[in-house]
Amino acid sequence: MTREKMISRLKTKINEKRMEHSLGVEYTAACMAMVHGADIEKARIAGLLHDCAKGLPTKEKLEKARKHGLAVSKYEEKNPDMLHAKLGAFYARYKYDVTDEEILDAICYHTTGRPNMSLLEKIIFVADYIEPNRKTLKEMDIIRKEAFDDLDKCVIHILKNTIDYLETSMNEMDYMTQMTYNYYVNK
Repeated sequence: MTREKMISRLKTKINEKRMEHSLGVEYTAACMAMVHGADIEKARIAGLLHDCAKGLPTKEKLEKARKHGLAVSKYEEKNPDMLHAKLGAFYARYKYDVTDEEILDAICYHTTGRPNMSLLEKIIFVADYIEPNRKTLKEMDIIRKEAFDDLDKCVIHILKNTIDYLETSMNEMDYMTQMTYNYYVNK
């Protein structure tokens, strides 16, 4: 499927603000791919489609995940919005004709990361956090520099900030976020 067709379909599935974010992630991921030697086209596609299931209503995310036989953790049962990443990978394959497993994995793990991520997975994880339309979060200026200088350091920094935020806000954390952080800190 061409980029134009992807964008046309995506515009019917997500709101204008989410579309702007997705285009920002696509652009940022392409820039990062150039710097880090990753496939630019794969980075663009994964960045563009990473939130393609985000527009589904919360309750529907859980229903669709079960309907399509996707694994649902206890955390995701309580927080179905987190399923947008797994559903996004599913939809990228079946509604946007993406067959490249590396792209699908980058979409699937863009929110929590995972231990031993591929270069593309790290790029999409980071690009989603730092894209220009994203509200400025703690230490964003430092994190944006790290994204182009030291990708692993950047991943750790984002995970640490996420964990700190979740702990101070008393929100529950997906186990994969903690596992990912532990992996990269001990690497």
